[in-house]
Amino acid sequence: MILGIETSCDETAAALVTREGRVVSNVVASQADLHAGFGGVVPEIASRRHLELLSPVVAEALAEGGAPLDEVELVAVTSGPGLIGALLVGVAAAKALAWGRGLPLTPVDHLHGHVASLFLEPKPVEPPFVCLLATGGHTLLLDVQDRSGYRVVGTTLDDAAGEAFDKGARLLGLGYPGGAAIDRLARTGDPAAYDFPVARVAGLDFSFSGLKTALLYAVRELDAHELERRRADLAAAYQRAIVRALVERTRQAADELGTDRLAVVGGVAANSELRASLGDAAFAPLELCTDNAAMIASAARYVEPLPSPAYLHLDAFAAA
Repeated sequence: MILGIETSCDETAAALVTREGRVVSNVVASQADLHAGFGGVVPEIASRRHLELLSPVVAEALAEGGAPLDEVELVAVTSGPGLIGALLVGVAAAKALAWGRGLPLTPVDHLHGHVASLFLEPKPVEPPFVCLLATGGHTLLLDVQDRSGYRVVGTTLDDAAGEAFDKGARLLGLGYPGGAAIDRLARTGDPAAYDFPVARVAGLDFSFSGLKTALLYAVRELDAHELERRRADLAAAYQRAIVRALVERTRQAADELGTDRLAVVGGVAANSELRASLGDAAFAPLELCTDNAAMIASAARYVEPLPSPAYLHLDAFAAA
């Protein structure tokens, strides 16, 4: 039994996963409401909230799984990338749990965790495949040849797709998190009402800053009444441009790597238009798209654990 812990951003999560990849429990305490008034995650607030939530979340994961701490054989924790203060809360807790029980500890790369969400039962995805990883902080195209890691073949030159959704939502006067708000509103709008640009950059990289600027100019041209009337159309067209960029680049990567096997993970993988536009791809289950600890425990199955007490020197890292 693997106990996974995830605190890289604004979700405090713990999960129990078996060596075979069966999710026994998966508890996530979101801080979205706490940060909504700021329009985004405030690192210091997130770190302090993790301190308050982590112990009860771990206790709930153990209770939900019907497994006492005695049955845990391995502790896994996100060591980065993410908000450094938030990560340190999880790493410190994982060290304490592992040290107190004499267990090994596995530090997990958060991005590997997202990919490893595809390896869980009941429908694990077998490599090789091209994976689009799209979150609030990262947009990557990955060549996944086996479960132990990946090779980056494309990234974003500026904003991540999830960040573009959040910034677009703020421009449109919508709530946080922005991706879900735009997705809901876009269903009532006309995506052809505005012709927003899709950046053409070299290779397999992405760029969303020009799209964000185009939305800003479109919003500035409207008075308050007209903005209210056109808000759904703006959301639909803006979403269509982001999804189009993601889909085109993903299919290009598949062509260049000579495969037709696609997968999508990360928070943006929950977007309904993206799911419809890449209907032939394997998507992470909706409950595993946003940050969670089951994916961290899943990745730990393919990473060499650190024996006790070697992990006491383990540190977190903020950037990928």
